[in-house]
Amino acid sequence: MSTQAFKITTLVATLFFSAIGCSTAFAKKPPQTPKQTVNLNAVTAQGIGQNIGEVTLFDSPQGLTIQTKLSHLPSGFHGFHIHEHASCAPAEKDGKMGAALAAGGHFNPNNVAKHGTPNDGHLGDLPVLNVDGNGNARTTVIAPRLKLADIQGRSIMVHAGGDNYSDYPKPLGGGGDRIACGVIQ
Repeated sequence: MSTQAFKITTLVATLFFSAIGCSTAFAKKPPQTPKQTVNLNAVTAQGIGQNIGEVTLFDSPQGLTIQTKLSHLPSGFHGFHIHEHASCAPAEKDGKMGAALAAGGHFNPNNVAKHGTPNDGHLGDLPVLNVDGNGNARTTVIAPRLKLADIQGRSIMVHAGGDNYSDYPKPLGGGGDRIACGVIQ
């Protein structure tokens, strides 16, 4: 190969690989899925207590994904719900102060009459939260009918008792008192 042919080949190769480098430099990055982290605190009728961890919320093809990283909870199954208001403050009900009652009821914009599963009850009805023997909840649950945009300006709640996804024998799955709450901004 002559010197001139070599220079032309080198120039063409340089331009080619430079073009490839430029095109990959300007290639679009895949969009990031928006995530929101919400701090949860213990709640009592006297007010908001210590931080017990956080939940991370983001949209997925299956629905709203909720990853929990919580501690200092009683072991076992607990009712877990999105509530209608962005408050964890105590409030009065029937002449008695109650933990996080300012959060209102379960998020239920469609006025579904009965508490149920994440597939057919109130939109705020989530899968139960399973807390291990050390008081930790490190799990992921899916709310198939929700998106992150649906729950802005609401709260997320952990109840003292479990949740049987029914209003029988006790209302709202039998979850009872509210023991932890976080405001979704």
